Amino acid sequence: MLALHLTVSGRVQGVGFRWWAQNTARALGLAGRVRNLPDGRVEIIAQGEPDAVRRLLRFAIEQPTTTSRPGWVEDYDLSWPEPEPGKIGFYAG
Repeated sequence: MLALHLTVSGRVQGVGFRWWAQNTARALGLAGRVRNLPDGRVEIIAQGEPDAVRRLLRFAIEQPTTTSRPGWVEDYDLSWPEPEPGKIGFYAG
C-alpha cells in the first residue's frame, strides 16, 4: 500500500478539478479525500495500490492533460505519508 498527500495550485478551483480527482481516484480503487483549500489550492490525500496511486499523481499534475482533467496545474507539493489501514471510499469535501 502507498499513500500520497498532494496539493496543487493554479486554475484548480471552480473548474471541476475536485470532482475529476474524486471520480478518477474512485475509478483507480483508491481511498482518501480531495478538498478545496482557502488559499485556492486543492488537496488530495489518497492511498491504495502503488501503481494506482502513482497513476493518480501523474494524471493530477501532467500538463497538458491526457485525461481531460479540468483546470491548469501550475505547481504542486507532494509528500508520501504512511498509509492508514482500514480506510475505504474516496470523498470530496
